[in-house]
Amino acid sequence: QVRMVESGGGLVQPGGSLRLSCAASGSIRSINVMGWFRQTPGKQRELVATITSGGSTNYADSVKGRFTISRDNAKNMVYLQMNNLKPDDTAVYHCNAVPPLRVGEANYWGQGTQVTVSS
Repeated sequence: QVRMVESGGGLVQPGGSLRLSCAASGSIRSINVMGWFRQTPGKQRELVATITSGGSTNYADSVKGRFTISRDNAKNMVYLQMNNLKPDDTAVYHCNAVPPLRVGEANYWGQGTQVTVSS
């Protein structure tokens, strides 16, 4: 079972940048679509960016033009470059397959990485 470990979050001022990394414990070559999700307390988890095994990307309207997703299948890594960050981007960010990997009857989620955008 592949597991994800997210890193790279932190506190940044509005307009700043962060690069998130996701290290998979196994091969992601067979996973067609990988994505970055984010969640804030009391809100539903939001899918913000996806990338296919062929490199096609898609973004939520709220991050389009500011975020860039990439993947390196050889290293089993997925990245999210976030530029021009806004306070509304504050959330815990997770990477996962799309649809999410399953553990029994539930979706698997790693610990995520906290992104806080504040002055």
